[in-house]
Amino acid sequence: MENHQEMSGRVADAPSNNWVYRVLPPALWPYAQLARWDRPIGWQLLMWPCFWSAALASNVAAELGQFSFGRLVFHLILFFIGSVAMRGAGCTYNDIVDHRIDMEVARTRSRPLPSGRVSRFQAKVFMVLQALVGLVVLLQFNLFSIVLGVLSLAIVAIYPFAKRFTDWPQFFLGMAFSWGALMGWAAEFGSLSVAAIVLYIAAIAWTIGYDTIYAHQDKEDDELIGVRSTARLFGESTRGWLIGLYGVTFLLLWVAFMFAGVGLLAYLGLLVAGGMLAYQILVLDIHQADQCLELFKFNTKVGLVIFAGLVLALPFA
Repeated sequence: MENHQEMSGRVADAPSNNWVYRVLPPALWPYAQLARWDRPIGWQLLMWPCFWSAALASNVAAELGQFSFGRLVFHLILFFIGSVAMRGAGCTYNDIVDHRIDMEVARTRSRPLPSGRVSRFQAKVFMVLQALVGLVVLLQFNLFSIVLGVLSLAIVAIYPFAKRFTDWPQFFLGMAFSWGALMGWAAEFGSLSVAAIVLYIAAIAWTIGYDTIYAHQDKEDDELIGVRSTARLFGESTRGWLIGLYGVTFLLLWVAFMFAGVGLLAYLGLLVAGGMLAYQILVLDIHQADQCLELFKFNTKVGLVIFAGLVLALPFA
């Protein structure tokens, strides 16, 4: 199976019917795989905290009489492009760092670097090109946002190594993936507030939760090669930890909404999202890798519902 995937240019943990394989020439497939274009869930989960923050800030701007629908749309477009570019650059960087580890894990050894379809030099050039796209996006924002965005690179640089020195690499992922919860607010106001900081902490707890579910796919391989994760740390107690993590996520989002003074529809969206988080906890079977992957992907719907509530709460009339 793995040999067939490598020969066909596919990877083990991505859908073979993705647009990448229907639109791009085979010569570009390894680069699309490095950037995870064939697995959009990653940039989606990176994007949602940006979108939440932008929409939350817009609700406050509306109360101040400063809301601009055009500015919100412009920021959302930038965050979409930036999320795709920086998630791709981050994944490429992660694959460069984890080259040898990926060769030892069944799910990852068909990726471009361990399978030999891309050289380390080619991967580094591609990473830089994606980062430059991210830089162009970042430069469209105010100076405070630019500085804030640059600061996030320190966490991004540390994350791939976290699994080697801590049982909580998901916490570092959370800090990196949730940075957009600060960026959306900063893009609107050129500063931060308690609401944005609380939103950031909520997003970190959410990320730790969903990535723990994801990490249960690899826990056997991770144990064999000495890679650490919250999935290994929590083990059979994962459901209890998720109750705490998702509970903190829900409560802190509620607090952030209160600080921002959002309307009723935002809270209704959050209640629906809370039910979706509870559903994951109820049905989770950590011994079923396929189900863990599906529940992980389900979180993009959680992000969408929260964002939709915040947008519907805006005073368009």
